[in-house]
Amino acid sequence: MAERLQKFLAKAGVSSRRAGEKLIREGRVKVNGRIITQMGFTVDQAVDLVEVDNRPVKPVKQKEYIILHKPVGFVTTMNDPFGRPTVRDLLQGIKRRIFPVGRLDLNSSGLLVMTNDGELANRLMHPSFGVEKEYLVRVDGLPGPEALEKLAKGVLLDDGLTMPAKVRLIKAGRPTSVLSLVLKEGRNRQVRRMLEAVNHPVLSLKRIRFGPLTLKGLKSGQWRRLTAAEVKALKKEVGLK
Repeated sequence: MAERLQKFLAKAGVSSRRAGEKLIREGRVKVNGRIITQMGFTVDQAVDLVEVDNRPVKPVKQKEYIILHKPVGFVTTMNDPFGRPTVRDLLQGIKRRIFPVGRLDLNSSGLLVMTNDGELANRLMHPSFGVEKEYLVRVDGLPGPEALEKLAKGVLLDDGLTMPAKVRLIKAGRPTSVLSLVLKEGRNRQVRRMLEAVNHPVLSLKRIRFGPLTLKGLKSGQWRRLTAAEVKALKKEVGLK
């Protein structure tokens, strides 16, 4: 049965659907030896040979669900052209192709979900499903009521107004303070940009929760497979059985 190429890539565990679209635009995907760059292209896994970076792609037979406590200094990607440490370097023993659900930048740490379940990943990252991500943020200075209200109601960034957020001042002080920030979207460097916009730059950032998942029991650099109950809870969060 024919389906859109980016959907096939997601189901095959190559990437999320959104990241699959990026692979196609970059000319890294071939179908039957021909580079495909158009989004509407469809494939039939029974007859078409799909390749990414000249490596054949086959449908996933068994799905992996991983939680990783990412340390600072690791790039949230499986390969880095600049030779920097990647999250793949932390996943000793994982033989199947998996990919990160969303990103934590080089200087951020905390909870990262990794999987080869493209449909789940796509829903977890899409803001329409409203999956909460909680961050513990140390900032420069002491944010006042006006700054906290802006963060809660939405901050105007160069790519538009952010969705309302939950904000708590955990530790008030000078020269630094600590905030809890809960978001339902995941734009590029969003937390850092929001805090910069209210004049309290981020000094350290850690994601401590993703939907129902927390870092409990995981030290920095450690990972484990999700339990069946945790996978079920994640799927329930986004309306998947």
